Amino acid sequence: MAEILLTAVINKCAEIAGYLLIQEGPSLYWLKEDVEWLQREARHIQSYLGDANGKLVGGDLRVKNLIKDIEELAGDMEDILDEFLPKIESHKSEGALGCLKELACVLCHTRFSNKFSMEIEKIKRRVNEINRVRTTFGITDTSNKNDRCDYIPLDRGRLFLHTDETEVIGLDDDFNMLQVKLLDQDSRYEVISIIGMPGVGKTTLAKKLYKHVYNQFECSALVYVSQQPRVGEIFLDISKQVGLTEEERKYNLEDNLRSLLKRKRYVILLDDIWNVEIWDDLKLVVPECDSRTNSKIIITSQNSDVGRYIGGNNSLHMLQPLDSKKSIELFTNRIFTFDNNYWENVSSDLENIGKEIVERCDGIPLAIVLVAGMLRARERTEHAWNSVLETMGQKIQDQCANILALSYNDLPTALRPCFLYFGLFPEDHEISAFDLINMWIAEKFIVVGTNNRREVEDIAEDFLNDLVSRNLIQVSRRTFQGRIASCRIHDLLHSLCVTLARGGNFFLTKDNPQGDLGSVTRLRRLAFYSGGVDEFFSSYPNPKKLRALLYFSENSYPSSLKTHLNIKLLRVLSMHIPESNSRRPVSIPEGIGNLSCLGYLKLWGPNFVGHMPRSIVKFKHLLTLDIEWTHLRIAFDVMEMKQLRHLLLSQFVQPIYMSSAIFSSVNALLPNLQTLIGMDVCYMKSGWLHQLTNLRKLSLNVNNDSIVEVLSTQRMAILPKLEVLKLKSLLQGYQHDQQINLSSYDKLRKLSLLYTDLKIVDFEALPAKLVKLSLRYVQLDTNHISMIKRLPKLKILKLTNCWLPYGESTLDLSGVDSFMQLEVLHIIGQNSWDVVTVDALAVPKLKKVIVSHAPNIRLPERLARLRI
Repeated sequence: MAEILLTAVINKCAEIAGYLLIQEGPSLYWLKEDVEWLQREARHIQSYLGDANGKLVGGDLRVKNLIKDIEELAGDMEDILDEFLPKIESHKSEGALGCLKELACVLCHTRFSNKFSMEIEKIKRRVNEINRVRTTFGITDTSNKNDRCDYIPLDRGRLFLHTDETEVIGLDDDFNMLQVKLLDQDSRYEVISIIGMPGVGKTTLAKKLYKHVYNQFECSALVYVSQQPRVGEIFLDISKQVGLTEEERKYNLEDNLRSLLKRKRYVILLDDIWNVEIWDDLKLVVPECDSRTNSKIIITSQNSDVGRYIGGNNSLHMLQPLDSKKSIELFTNRIFTFDNNYWENVSSDLENIGKEIVERCDGIPLAIVLVAGMLRARERTEHAWNSVLETMGQKIQDQCANILALSYNDLPTALRPCFLYFGLFPEDHEISAFDLINMWIAEKFIVVGTNNRREVEDIAEDFLNDLVSRNLIQVSRRTFQGRIASCRIHDLLHSLCVTLARGGNFFLTKDNPQGDLGSVTRLRRLAFYSGGVDEFFSSYPNPKKLRALLYFSENSYPSSLKTHLNIKLLRVLSMHIPESNSRRPVSIPEGIGNLSCLGYLKLWGPNFVGHMPRSIVKFKHLLTLDIEWTHLRIAFDVMEMKQLRHLLLSQFVQPIYMSSAIFSSVNALLPNLQTLIGMDVCYMKSGWLHQLTNLRKLSLNVNNDSIVEVLSTQRMAILPKLEVLKLKSLLQGYQHDQQINLSSYDKLRKLSLLYTDLKIVDFEALPAKLVKLSLRYVQLDTNHISMIKRLPKLKILKLTNCWLPYGESTLDLSGVDSFMQLEVLHIIGQNSWDVVTVDALAVPKLKKVIVSHAPNIRLPERLARLRI
């Protein structure tokens, strides 16, 4: 964790230096000096840590203790900066003050500058003490250069690659498919990239493939690349296996090896490649597979980007966890190795325990093999197997830890806190990508360089995609644009996150019985799943170093959260309280109004009622405010929070409360806002939309012509970055004098119309690049359908509880050039039609038809075949 904290210190020093650059005054001069020293020292310590962690692999406990000291030091550095930053920001915002106020301000900052310098002096003394410990106890050389000959860690991956075992259970389909690609003389597959998460069986499958095909090639080699490869050793290993003489290996190894491989038909298995850089070195000697020789390369990697880089997208073979049947088959094979009549001699109760044990392994072959090994060493009794079942989570996790930790160690420092954050959520929880990304941003894990013009959300999305490419995270749902909508983390990797985080005080989940509350004074993040909140806060009423607090529970609302939320450094607060049977209203915790460092605030649950504290609108760091699924209202001043990036207001009540005097005085200025959900136009002045130039997602209740007029500016879109637009009209029968013209919205990809008379929208002027159109509770006529058919980029059409004009009962999708790009047709609810027709010329690319809650609808055979 020390490297994560030090990175945070370096980034925050840079942020503070930026503020101080435009400040003047002798007291601030020393502040600049202290901040610059802190940044330099953090960089030096971070460089030292890279070597120290390398020596820690050798088991040096002196280094382990030293790293713990550095970790605590780095945490205290970050605390000092977090306490200092709000004060320097307030100094910046106190622009034109009167002379007396300005003098008082200078005196105040002089006192603070002195206090800050005293804290820095304490840090300096601790740094000197760490240096003394290093020299006193002989920890001065951490490069490991002198130790590599004395200590060579056992590499089980290399040993496993060369064992004789090639039996594959549960992967037969994968094996048969890949074997065909390898042996087909006319196959265009020259590289086979076997990709998957840790423990899923990549090496096992690759070994079996290699063993079955290598004798059909002129020469072959299997080599273990590993996380820290040595290119020279890999070349030497290949050369021995493909038949280079000792003299050819001794002189001009690379040239001789390349010459031989260009002449012969070969197959090479490169196991466990972690990055593309090693391939850039290898391909200088290993020639690209030539269709004339039909040579093949098999690689295994956890990272799909690596496979894509080496062999292209078509080379990828994604290995998935085993299903239930195959998991049982593998378990049975391992547990009853020497008993052909296995289950016949086992009671039904013991068999049920075995199935429950397998279910806990969640389809990961590594976990199944490990737990089977534990059971083989025990008696076949219910008591013995139950004891494994009760403790298997921790035991399997411990045995898998070394393998899984390799994946964590391979992560860049910037990605490590993002990965660990998944452990804050409950197991098997479907995590919203929007929520996760904005939590990372609020925690300042994502740093945007001064010369980088990209939005921080886009960089955070790249981080998430990177974790998915490394097969550490699983995508649950994607948006209509193919972006990640939600994701999950496998239980084994979730356990890894919890273990690593607990060891470094990164977070604690109160639901975890292994949690060490003794270190709570340094605890950074806390998550509650099923109670325990009141007990925690009664024992530790002021966990002042907390940066994030997450609450997921169906239990009653804990009273302690109403009284103990006075954590001044808290940046993330997320509270999920599902609707209970009692439907008892939940009031807002009193302390929320004091959390001035909050960057992310989400309250979820219809039981939340009342008003948000007005003090929230003065928060200078709040970037995401989400009360969409509550009955909460907020002061209208929220429209003046300049730094706000995402504002999601209640869907159930009028979200804004104000007086006419406030409405006339407020001038909404939200230049950074990207998401605005739940706003009713009756609370908006039409000119405000012109100021929301960064808006990407907008949901409006349209009930007046002024907003219609503003949205319909044809010369240029007033919202040039808008990608998603949702319009809802709750006033049935309201007549608009003009139509909304969206032709100038070049970036608009999704349009949703709810409870809306479609006459309000000019369908002939819909954006040509529209990808998804969703219509709900609207009347469609022939003209509307005809214009929708001609949208050139439309891929998804969703119709929910729509109706046709009186007397019509057929939805006709037929016609030349009708829905030429449509891939998904989604029909929901009691629409007024019961027949859908389509001819041979329409919807040529349709892949999926989804029909739900519409039992009487009749589809033509062509569409019925695509129904899911």
